[in-house]
Formats: sequence, C-alpha cells, structure tokens
Amino acid sequence: MVKNRRFEKAPLIGTRHIQCFLCFCCLSLCYALRVNLTVAIVAMTDQNSTNTNVEIFDWDEGTKSYLLSSFFWGYIITQIPGGHIAQKYGAKMLLLIGITLCSLFTLLTPLAASLGGWQLLFALRVMQGLLQGSVHPATHAMLAKWAPVEERGALGTFCYSGSQFGTIVMLAVSGFIAQSSAGWPGIFYVSGAMGFVWALFWFLFAASTPAEHRSISPEEKKFIENSLGQVENAPRVVAPTPWRKIFTSPPFISLIIVHCTHMWGFWTLLTQIPNYMKNILDVDIKNSALLSSLPYVLMLLLSFFFIFLSKVLARKENVSLSFNRKFFNSIGHWIPMLSLICLGYVSHDQAMLAVVLLTVTVGISAATYLGFQVNHIDLSPNYAGTLMGITNGAANVMSALAPLAVGLIVTDAKNVVEWRIVFFIAAGFYFTGNFLFVVLGKTDVQSWNSPEDALAKRLSVNDAESPALLTNGDIKKSEKDEVTK
Repeated sequence: MVKNRRFEKAPLIGTRHIQCFLCFCCLSLCYALRVNLTVAIVAMTDQNSTNTNVEIFDWDEGTKSYLLSSFFWGYIITQIPGGHIAQKYGAKMLLLIGITLCSLFTLLTPLAASLGGWQLLFALRVMQGLLQGSVHPATHAMLAKWAPVEERGALGTFCYSGSQFGTIVMLAVSGFIAQSSAGWPGIFYVSGAMGFVWALFWFLFAASTPAEHRSISPEEKKFIENSLGQVENAPRVVAPTPWRKIFTSPPFISLIIVHCTHMWGFWTLLTQIPNYMKNILDVDIKNSALLSSLPYVLMLLLSFFFIFLSKVLARKENVSLSFNRKFFNSIGHWIPMLSLICLGYVSHDQAMLAVVLLTVTVGISAATYLGFQVNHIDLSPNYAGTLMGITNGAANVMSALAPLAVGLIVTDAKNVVEWRIVFFIAAGFYFTGNFLFVVLGKTDVQSWNSPEDALAKRLSVNDAESPALLTNGDIKKSEKDEVTK
C-alpha cells in the first residue's frame, strides 16, 4: 500500500519542504495583509491621538464595518477562477503576481485613504481581496504536485498554520508600530514591504511542480512522482474540467458541506464571542491583546502537535488514510461542538472558564487541517485547486452569513438565552458537517480525476472491437462529449 512507503527513499529535509516553507510564509504574509487594517483602523480614527505626523479620519462605526468587510467582497469572487488557473498554468506565477500586486496596494493604502477617503480605501481593499482569492486554491494546487501521499496531511497542516502565525505577528506588532513615530501608515509600509521580500524568494526558489524545479535531486523527484503516480515530465491537465461529475460526487458534496459548516462555527466564534464575553460575562476581550491572540497561539501550537500525532498514526499498519482524515476532522469539529454547548451554560462568575473554553474551541480546530482541508487533494490531485476554490468560495459565503444570523437572533446582547441559541446552532452545524464527512467522505482518487485516462481506456477497448471507430485520428463526438461531462 502507498501508506507503507518508506520515508528514507527521499531526503528528510528536501526541496519539497522548501516549497512548503515558502507556502507557509505566503499564507503568513496574506493573513498579515488581511488583518493589518483591523488594528490600524483604531489608530486611524483615534481622535485623541497625539501623533501630529499622521492624518486622523472621522469615520463612524458603520463606515468602519464596511471597510473591515470590504476585503471579503473581492475575496469570494476569485476562488474558483484562481483554482482553475493554478491547475492549468501552475501556481507559481499566479501567486507571485497576486501577492506582489496585493503588497503594492498595501503600500498605497495610506495615500489612498488621504486622497480618496474611505471610498477609495474600500475599493483598494476589494482589489486586495480579489488578488488573494486564489491563494488557498493555488496552495492546494502546489501541495497536489509537491506533497507525497504519506506526508500530505503534515505538509498541508504546516503550510496552512502560516495563517495563524501571520495573524499573531501582525496583531502583536501593529500596536507598537502605530504608537511609534511612523504612526498607523507604518503598519501598511512594513507589511507591504515584506510582501516584496517574499516575492523575491518565491521567484528564485519556487516551482509549480517537481519537474519544473531546477535543483531538486533526482531521488526526491522520483520519490514524489512515484508516490503521486505521476509520469515524469507529464503535461498539466488539458482535458475539460468534469463539472457534472464533480458536483454529483457524494464525497465532494460532503466536502462542500463540511467546509461550509466549519466556517459557520469558526466565524461565529471569532466575530461574536468578544461581544458575548463583554455583555454576558463582563470581560472585554477585544481590549486585551493577550486574550485576543490566545486562540491563534493555541491553534498554531496544536497544528504542530497534530502533525506529530498524524505521523505516529501513519506508522501503524492497521490505520488507513481514511481513518486518519476522519479521526482528525472529528477532533476539530466535535470537541468544539461540546465546548460551544458548555459555553452556553457558563455562569457570570466563571469568566476564566469561558476564556478557556473559547481558546480550546478555536485552537482545537487546527485538527481539521489534517481532515477535510486536505481531502480535496485526496479526491483529485489534478483538480485540487478547483475543488478548493469551490468549497472555499461557498464556505466564505457562510462566513459572511453567520454574523448576520447572530444579529437576527440576538436582539438583546445581555440575554443569555438568545446567545445559547446561537451556540446550539453553531454546534449543530459542527455535528452535521462532520457526520456527513465521516459517512460519505473518501480518500481514494476519484475516477473523474483523469478523464483523459478514462477516455483512452474506453477508446482502446472500442478500437479492438471496431477499428472503424477512429478515422484519421479524430475522436467521435460522443467520446468528446463524455470527456466534457
């Protein structure tokens, strides 16, 4: 079996790890560019600021909410196109162009706010969202080509843990930069400049596939290609994307659902728990940098613990890849489900217990990196970027709807019963999504992953039975239609 393949066939630390480290840095940078406005907007609108070197804006809460959400307006749009472009032309140039332009717009943010007010800043953030929409699909496309089956979960978790790292660092340093002589513009100058540093290293050392890398060792290249069942110097996918088969595949449908339900619960927590803590438990978590960053810190640490645990399980002969995926996904969904239910019954004098439950609920979700979040590659290495674009696009719609639903349910922020309903709904989503993934989810490569192979096999059979099937190298229209389907 593939899972029993020995790791000593390739370097312990090789070119594939450098690619994943660059992806880790990419996601760290992307999340830093995403959350920099969260801290900066406080300083940008601080009417009591003593820093005379920077401009202060008189924006009301409604305007600030629009600005903080503007990134996601563009982010949702480019998910599927980004995945399709990455699988067809390679992820390297897509990420290089997207992040470089996003970094440039970050450097221009102070100028845009000064010249065009919140309207121009809003447009700039939408553009940044459009440019970053391809990041997750492209990262999946990279992993599909670089991560051997045995290491897929570990390398994927390492890459995506960059999102927590970037968030933690940005939240930690932004306050200091805003209070320095550089003021709030310094937040955008520093994060934007880091984007160009990353772009240089990415251009020099990254490659979309092992076959395109100039300095990878023949042993490591062979190891990766054998693990993934690739043919040396094979061309990228050229067959039409089998959309109908993808959207009628039960394993993929369960993947869409579990991604959506996960994001509903996750963003309910991140956006609404501070409000709950303040109004029900009298704990202002937003004004505490330590409490605000605790969930991200725990999530980052648990990511590496789960990588270690997955490697321990992978060495056991009787533990399948399917069990591994569903085991970690259940940890990342059903433990938060129980934590949410308990959180609804925490009394007013147990504020610290609530903080612990909140931190654990968010942090333990790191286990999903070894669950559904890499399952796209299991199902279809050829179309992993497109699959991630579909599920992540749908999931981010849920991320936007979850806070709106809370606003409809919680009409009185101090009514604990209304908050309990919010927690029960999120817990129900966690349970349902993971249950469907456990029942319907699969880890074997689906038949629609290689429609050109299926066509070739069918043609070879038909050709043996009826040589007249092919005329002058042309394929019958019915066969072409089969590929398209």
